[in-house]
Amino acid sequence: MFHPAKEQPESFAFSSEYQKKVDVVLKKYPAGKQASAILPLFDLAQRQCGGWLPRAAIETVAHMLRIPVMRAYEVASFYSMHNLAPVGEHFIQVCRTTPCWLRGSEDILKACKDKLGVGMKQTTADGKFTLVEVECLGACANAPMVQINDDYYEDLTPDQMKSIIDQLAAGKSVKPGPQNGRLHSCPEGGPTTLKTATLKMAGDKKSSKKKGA
Repeated sequence: MFHPAKEQPESFAFSSEYQKKVDVVLKKYPAGKQASAILPLFDLAQRQCGGWLPRAAIETVAHMLRIPVMRAYEVASFYSMHNLAPVGEHFIQVCRTTPCWLRGSEDILKACKDKLGVGMKQTTADGKFTLVEVECLGACANAPMVQINDDYYEDLTPDQMKSIIDQLAAGKSVKPGPQNGRLHSCPEGGPTTLKTATLKMAGDKKSSKKKGA
């Protein structure tokens, strides 16, 4: 749902910093096909606006890409990753699709509600947390999980969820990823095959050698 019109900014323009990023994105698309850049440009606009996408930003992107404004509205309102109203500093998205549901996403959601004292699509009074439910976030092997801003927190229990909220509320950083000690999406308890392989995961600073065998 769009934010009330009276609380929408009257205009939007990319800052010089973000305009450079827009230019990089547009160069990735062939001439005449820049309309396909609508999603990354919405993402940049949302980041510049502090986590939400005002009408003025949607219309600015539509004009830049030379597409009808209504088409841009359709795209902005279709995907859950676009926030059409301001959100809290920590935007908690609880995945509710089948694997997470079977693994206890309702308990994770209840833990969030109990801890934050807010309902769905609501923001805490201090503006720190907004809570929503979303469809599949694509981390089914590590269910149940939530996304907070750009990070995934996986293999959660209700107590771990409450602990994460406590730490974020205190201004502390919380290591994203599986919260049960598993490596990425390896089987719980460790690898069952390729135990002697030396693997280098994307983002790892050094190779890790598996134990066993």
